Amino acid sequence: QSVQRIGERQKITDQHGEDKDVVAVAQDGEDAVAQVFFVRSGKLIGRDHFFLNVAKGDSHAAILSSFLKQFYSGTPFIPKEIMLQEEIEDREVIAQWLEGKKGKKVSVHVPKKGTKEKLVELAMQNAELVLSQDRERIKREEGRTIGAVKEIAELLGLPGAERMEAYDISNISGFQSVGSMVVYEKGKPKKSDYRKFRIKTVKGANDYASMEEVLTRRFVHGQENPEETDCGFTRFPDLILMDGGRGQVNIALQVLEKLKLSIPVCGMVKDDRHRTRGLYYKNCEIPIDRNSEGFKLITRIQDEAHRFAIEYLRSLRSKGQVHSILDDIPGIGPARRKALMKHFMGADNIRQADVEELKQIPSMNEKAARAVFEFFHEGENME
Repeated sequence: QSVQRIGERQKITDQHGEDKDVVAVAQDGEDAVAQVFFVRSGKLIGRDHFFLNVAKGDSHAAILSSFLKQFYSGTPFIPKEIMLQEEIEDREVIAQWLEGKKGKKVSVHVPKKGTKEKLVELAMQNAELVLSQDRERIKREEGRTIGAVKEIAELLGLPGAERMEAYDISNISGFQSVGSMVVYEKGKPKKSDYRKFRIKTVKGANDYASMEEVLTRRFVHGQENPEETDCGFTRFPDLILMDGGRGQVNIALQVLEKLKLSIPVCGMVKDDRHRTRGLYYKNCEIPIDRNSEGFKLITRIQDEAHRFAIEYLRSLRSKGQVHSILDDIPGIGPARRKALMKHFMGADNIRQADVEELKQIPSMNEKAARAVFEFFHEGENME
């Protein structure tokens, strides 16, 4: 079929070698496509299509007329002849307007036979094909977005989840923690509402305390500044998604209770391989079909929250705005920091060590070892 169409295009040329545009439209409800073929010196040199939003009752003639006015008001070249698929009421008015722009006579008409009619018919077929393909694309996209949101809402027994906010805490070994807030509306990321947080009140790698700070700052700001219409904090979500299970969900619920807010909170639980496994909601883990669009959307949101946090953390690190987490421990100077890192090969390993293990480092005494241990484990029992 493609070869045949190429052959048709090559045959459909004008021996007179004139410049022409061929314009046709296809419509389906409030969606329409305008197809334009460009004939220059008698040769079909190219084509372009344009997506249009129209009223359901608009006729092809009305759409054609409106498109011609928009298209030729913004293009510097006006051809000698414009061929249409059907008559339009203001054809003569448009022709006079185009003549005024071009400075020469312009013919706007509907060809009735011969190669010109075939070229208009081909333009109509192309418009219908583009519209059909776009309709299928939109249908698939709605399944991935709006359809996925409906699945999640039904799974949790919620009336809707149009706006979802997901939170994550990240820290690279030995560096300060940061938080991320990503926003999805109707299943699509709304990046203008994304927010990042540099943890201010928490010492050490304490994810629960860091998350409490992030959520408190986010919702307090939203409550205290409702007039900030351009701020992503002013609109509260229909559903909060936490990167984690029971512990992270409970932290969020505590913050909301303190602020007297009622917003559903759901945890995105991962398996041992760090892959999304299910949802934690109302003290239960809810399994979710891994092949469903809802599951795929949850996975995308979780990955996006993590990516956004890591990206911010790395940007801080590259700018030299973070320092070793060990710098914040009282009584731990450069020599002890170096000894600790050399022995344990990272802050995560230091955090897992008990006081006795820390005391084994030659430069560490009882007091210093206890200071390190307490720094990493302060506030751990927040669940």
